Amino acid sequence: MKKSKFAHITKLHPCFNEKIHDKVGRIHIPIAPKCNIQCNFCTRDINKCDNRPGVTSRVMNVVDAIEHTRKVTKEMPISVVGVAGPGDALFNEQTFDFFQSVDEEFPDLIKCMSTNGLLLPNKAEILANLHINTITVTVNAIDPAIGSQIYSGVFYNGNFYQGEDGFKLLSSQQLSGIEEISKRGIVVKVNSVLIPGLNNQHIIDIAKEVKKRGASLTNIVPLIPLNKFKEYQKPDCAQISKVRDEVESILPVFKACTQCRADAYGIPGKEDNHLDLTPMSHY
Repeated sequence: MKKSKFAHITKLHPCFNEKIHDKVGRIHIPIAPKCNIQCNFCTRDINKCDNRPGVTSRVMNVVDAIEHTRKVTKEMPISVVGVAGPGDALFNEQTFDFFQSVDEEFPDLIKCMSTNGLLLPNKAEILANLHINTITVTVNAIDPAIGSQIYSGVFYNGNFYQGEDGFKLLSSQQLSGIEEISKRGIVVKVNSVLIPGLNNQHIIDIAKEVKKRGASLTNIVPLIPLNKFKEYQKPDCAQISKVRDEVESILPVFKACTQCRADAYGIPGKEDNHLDLTPMSHY
């Protein structure tokens, strides 16, 4: 396989490079509680038990987040600091304030974020100026007939959109956003939640489209049945492998994802930790 022009970044990122996934740590900063879309499989929560995206023990402010980053980077090998929720990174102004501070104090850390992509084209220039290195965009469909079953609504510019209208807006923003940030040298990984019977035969179409827009890597993650999809069957290993094999002919597939919490830190699946409920003043 041809060496990626972004290899100098991805070789150090445990969520982009399987070879170091269990060797180098990352810090997820839970600084983004608000979300601007409603995924039918998502339930955001504050607790110390669930090991899944959208969950944190608490929401941090910028001062606490920087202090947490200082503490963890002194304790263990960390290559990446990222914002992955528990809401959407781009829909929370604290995200940008945090990364500005990180850029100044921790210039050697890879700066990463996860987003649903709704605000991606609007924020592309800001992200480039903050020297964000990698972005993960969750794209679960490009077909409105499928996408409108995955999302209940989209809140954008003060208006609320539902059905296919809402999904078309989201999808357009996701795809143009991937294109815009890729042009600016930011590495893009696309996550797709595999929902059996709904988008399992559609993910290869997603891969083809996001590749055209500039994505470098994809990650097929199994549905965690929650919310309106709580009665859905979680895909088994054979179903996941089938889709990954199909997509791999289009884009490289990251296969070591552990679907981490929004406050996870340490080495994924090895020395993996998350915040407790203790306020930062007693941290």
